[in-house]
Amino acid sequence: MYDTQVTLVGYVATQVDYKETVNGPSARFRFAVTPRYFDRRKEAWTDGATSFYTVWARRTLAVNLAGSVSVGEPLVVHGRLRVREDPPDGEGNRWFGAEIDATAVGHDLNRGTAAFRRVVRTDHPLMDTQKAAVV
Repeated sequence: MYDTQVTLVGYVATQVDYKETVNGPSARFRFAVTPRYFDRRKEAWTDGATSFYTVWARRTLAVNLAGSVSVGEPLVVHGRLRVREDPPDGEGNRWFGAEIDATAVGHDLNRGTAAFRRVVRTDHPLMDTQKAAVV
């Protein structure tokens, strides 16, 4: 209930890594977010520093993500923010990483078009319950 919810707009930086686990499907990818601002001295739009996030998806979202997203595509990602701290390395440096447990992911329609296809799950005896027909 007290999770930090964030919405990020950016680009897919790596291929989606999809895995079947004992807890169900899981997928992850790196997401690049570059802020833009208007530089009044240059009278032009300028890119700020790019931030990278690891986006995690579980269950149905993971399956749909793996079949729908490619490197370089613009996305809107919504989910819970987690900041992870790695143990200090041999030189005493501490590393931090930002991860998003995604609850919703979609293509950014400001940058292109998309065609939505609903996934229909069936209990047909000839189809495995893990497979789905696309309508």
